[in-house]
This record gives sequence, structure tokens and C-alpha cells, in this order.
Amino acid sequence: MGFDSREPSVGEMERAERASLRRVSGLSTELSDITEVEYRRLRLERVVLVGVWTEGTSAQAEASLAELGRLAETAGSEVLDGVVQRRDRPDPATYVGSGKVRELRDIALAAGADTVICDGELAPGQLRQLEEKLKIKVVDRTALILDIFAQHASSKEGKAQVELAQLQYYLPRLRGWGDKMSRQAGGRAGGGNGGVGTRGPGETKMETDRRRIHKRISKLRKELASMSTIRETKRSRRVANAVPGVTIAGYTNAGKSSLLNALTGNGLLVEDSLFATLDPATRSARTPDGRPYTLSDTVGFVRHLPHQLVEAFRSTLEEVTRADLLLHVVDGTDPAPQEQVSAVREVVSEISAEQGGSVPPELVVVNKADSLDNTKVVELRRLLPEAIFVSARSGEGIEELKGALADWLPKPDVYVDALVPYTRGELVSRVHTEGELVEREHTAEGTRLRAKVRTDLANALEPFVTTG
Repeated sequence: MGFDSREPSVGEMERAERASLRRVSGLSTELSDITEVEYRRLRLERVVLVGVWTEGTSAQAEASLAELGRLAETAGSEVLDGVVQRRDRPDPATYVGSGKVRELRDIALAAGADTVICDGELAPGQLRQLEEKLKIKVVDRTALILDIFAQHASSKEGKAQVELAQLQYYLPRLRGWGDKMSRQAGGRAGGGNGGVGTRGPGETKMETDRRRIHKRISKLRKELASMSTIRETKRSRRVANAVPGVTIAGYTNAGKSSLLNALTGNGLLVEDSLFATLDPATRSARTPDGRPYTLSDTVGFVRHLPHQLVEAFRSTLEEVTRADLLLHVVDGTDPAPQEQVSAVREVVSEISAEQGGSVPPELVVVNKADSLDNTKVVELRRLLPEAIFVSARSGEGIEELKGALADWLPKPDVYVDALVPYTRGELVSRVHTEGELVEREHTAEGTRLRAKVRTDLANALEPFVTTG
């Protein structure tokens, strides 16, 4: 019986770390600092899902709730039950209406749930009233996604982006924790309950927390701005070298990281869960004819991606709008792929509009083709007629995709005839790797090259261009 001596990839080591036993922090009920208010890490266990269906078909409403269930499981919950209510609009007070709140309370009690997750973003008042009436914890879709991001962020920038998004979400939702939160009251409002030393103008605990969060948000914005500058510098180098950039975008769990691994041979983390990878990764690759380009992975999208995350991850998502080509990965096994495509395109269009640019050219790739039957393939080809079908797991269609990338990426278009001295061998090497060599001749003075190259390389060869 042999063993695999291959070194584990970075992704394999990350997956092993996630699966290992870890000490769980934050279980103490003692409250301190801003954890005395609503800002706290979610601890989800046994949950009941509830959605309000305002438009679309019942199948779409059920699909949205099923996705919410997968999000809850990714966050570490056990989903016990799920209900959907048909309404013209969510109830402004309790999201589902006072009568349905009582029904929901009975369902949660019967199932033994300790948390209710709502399929939408709740206003602070809705959240407060629901918790008061249900007597158990209430979480909305936005808080759930933020919690998943907090669990999966690993880089310094990723953690800062997630913390910024969480603070922006929780800031308007700061509230007292029952009657236990101490407050100061000024003047007659303090009455006799304030005690000596507490009467007079003062600042409530909530105001102190709010001020502290504002300071933290300001600091995080400055840190992210400096990190964005570093990324901009790296991007500028690639632009200066005229290396084309391909950005992989798509719905969460569509297989973006798997596809990047298949195209470049890298070992990024691959896991069958939502938002498994958050930190962007850029890897170098080459077309079949040897031209270099970069492949960048991005954070996955989801229906109703919280605007706090779009704001916090803006510098990362800008990679999408600045690419020469957008590789849009679609999960072929999803029951509603067209909705996934629409969700991704909506976010990309929003970011492009804010940047004042245009959406880059798009090449749609349907992943997980090895799991599709003929009927599903026919349906997908009708919905996405220009798409390329691949399987990052089995390798099916990868060579076809590489060929399509070569056709899409800009090719060398400047013809040069240069006599390059032997002391400048690096220029000859660049012509071989980056250009299309037409003819090469070794002479006493140097290497005579006739080739098609990109503009930057043509400028570097300008001093050696021959006139005859």
C-alpha cells in the first residue's frame, strides 16, 4: 500500500484547517463594549426560515427560500422548517403581519427552533418587533450573509472589508439589551433613579457605542484605501506591460475557483459550500499559442447581495469592470440558471456605471457539464446560445475554453523589423514569448527579428528597428 508524496496545495490545507477542531470563542454571556448592543457575532443553531413572496412565481419564491436554507447551513445551522407567505409587500411592522407572527411563533415552538431567519433585509423596527413577539432570536438574510463572510475571510483585506460591512449594517440597528443596559439621563428626565453623579447632561451608552463604531469605520476605510493603492499599483504594472486580464465572475458555488485551477494548474481552495473563497486571487496563464494573460478570481454573487458588501468589496469588484474579458461562470446544475446570470450581470452593471465605464466583453461558461443530462443541455443551449460547456472537475471542454480565450484576447498587431544586439537577449526572449515571430536571422551584429508584437514591446524595440 503506497502513499501520495505530493505536497498538499494551499486550498487543501485551508480545507483541512476548516474541518479541524477549533476552540469556539464568544460563547460567554458576559457583555462588554459594543457587544452589549446588537453588534455581535451570530450563533445560529436550530432555525426556521420565513419568506414573503411579493412577485414572481411560487417556484421562484421556493427557490429563494431553498437558497436561504443553503446559506443557513453554510453558517453552521440546522434548518428545521421553512414557510413562505404571499403578500403585496412585507408588513412594515413585523414583516409577515401580526396574525402570521403568532403562527410563526407556534411553528418555531413546535420545531424546537432558537432562531428565525427572514428571507430579506429587515428594518430595525421590524427586527425589534419580531424578536419581542416571537421571544426568540431573529436574523435577516443580510446578517446571515455577513456572518458567512466573517467566517470565511482569511486575508487582512478580506477581514477588514467584512468588518466594515458588518459595522455599516449594525450601526442603524444599535439598541439596548433589555433593561440591563445602563444609560445616563439629564435634567428632570433622570428623576430620582439616576443616582448621585448621573444627573445632568450625559451620553447614553448607545451614543458612546455609535461614536466608537463611527471611528472604527473611518479607520477601516483608511486601511482599505491604502490596500486599494497597492492593488492599483500591481494592476498598473500589468497594464504597463500590456498583459491582458481575464476576470472570473459568477454566482457563488458555480465553480469559479475550480475553473481557475483547471486553467492554470493552481491549488486554490475548492469546497462545495457558498462563499467558500472570498479573497481575490490573480494567477498568470498562457494561451495555447504562448501569449501571457492573467486570470483573476472574484467573490461570488448571490441574489440580493447586501449593498454593504458591494460597498466594502468595491475595490475588489473593480477587477471585474477593468478586465479585458469577463469569464462568466454559470452553475449548469442549478434549477434556475437564468436568475443566477441576471443577478451577476446586475451587480456588474451597477459597479461599471459607478466607475463611469462600460461592462467588459463577456464569455459565458457553463460549468459542471459532466452532471447534466441531454434535456438540461438542450435547455441551457437555448437560454445561453453562446456559452461554452465545461467541467472543471473532469476536464471536459477545458481545451475548447482555452482556445476561445485565445480568440477573445487581443493579439499582437504591430509589425517590427529589428536588429537586436546580442547583449539584449531579453528582448529576443520577449518577442518569442509575447509576440508572433515571422522570421529570425542571426548576423554578426545581432539577431534580426521580423515579428508582430504589442505596442509596449514595439516601443522597447524602437531603437533597433532597421530601415532597409
